[in-house]
Amino acid sequence: MFPRPIATRGPGARALYQIALPVALIIWLFPLLGVALTSVRPASDLAAGNYFGMPSSIAFSNYVDVFQNSPIGRYILNSFKVTIPTVIGTLVLSCMTGFALGVYRFRGNILIFFLFVAGNFVPFQILMIPVRDITVQMGLYNSTAGLALFHIAFQTGFCTLFMRNFIGALPRELIEAARVEGVAEWRIFWFIVLPLMRPAIAALSVLVFTFIWNDFFWATVLTTSASTQPVTAGLSSLNGQWIAAWHLVSAGSIIAALPPVAMFFLMQKHFIAGLTMGAVK
Repeated sequence: MFPRPIATRGPGARALYQIALPVALIIWLFPLLGVALTSVRPASDLAAGNYFGMPSSIAFSNYVDVFQNSPIGRYILNSFKVTIPTVIGTLVLSCMTGFALGVYRFRGNILIFFLFVAGNFVPFQILMIPVRDITVQMGLYNSTAGLALFHIAFQTGFCTLFMRNFIGALPRELIEAARVEGVAEWRIFWFIVLPLMRPAIAALSVLVFTFIWNDFFWATVLTTSASTQPVTAGLSSLNGQWIAAWHLVSAGSIIAALPPVAMFFLMQKHFIAGLTMGAVK
């Protein structure tokens, strides 16, 4: 049912694996290496058509120019204004909904859980016009608050699925013992279940932070001005109608990628624990 470990296979399969793995890794990293090289490529190289060769000189000044010639600082601040409230909002809601759906057995439990999960199967492109009209009617169009509220609503379904399954795997005897002792339900959630959910919360915080920070589609649909656009949408404005400043776009992309990378390394231990919790008894 499961593939055999490569160490148990024959010499031919192991040799093929050792050759294919570095090749696949290079192919996967090639676009990233191209962006990194372009970020330190002088503008004269791009004007001369040197897009893929080695840079004629290393221009670290591109990282300074992207701050001087564009409002990237404002874009990054807008990304934090959208991402941090979204992470907090989705975690708060999904912890409570996951607890309710994972602990209590009531009529309609599966139906409500299905409604949370069903939204993840809807292609988000078909929601573009309805969501835009709703934000316009609510006065939230072209605002970081409107973008954050939409992401909270859209991500809560996936997070509820994650939390409900995680809580369902916890020992139910802990909850029953607390009820026998007369502990209130909210205290069971706060003092017993929530501390056990820390690995899942850490894993979800990294995933949601990365999803929202890297979002481009909804950032361009629901925001239009530099005062509200996140960094993913703002970087595209560095290319004018007649001039493409790819060296600045690449430098800005490297800068924009640093927060989610830092978030992952800071939460790496808890992230891996949350993903593998319950995998081995």
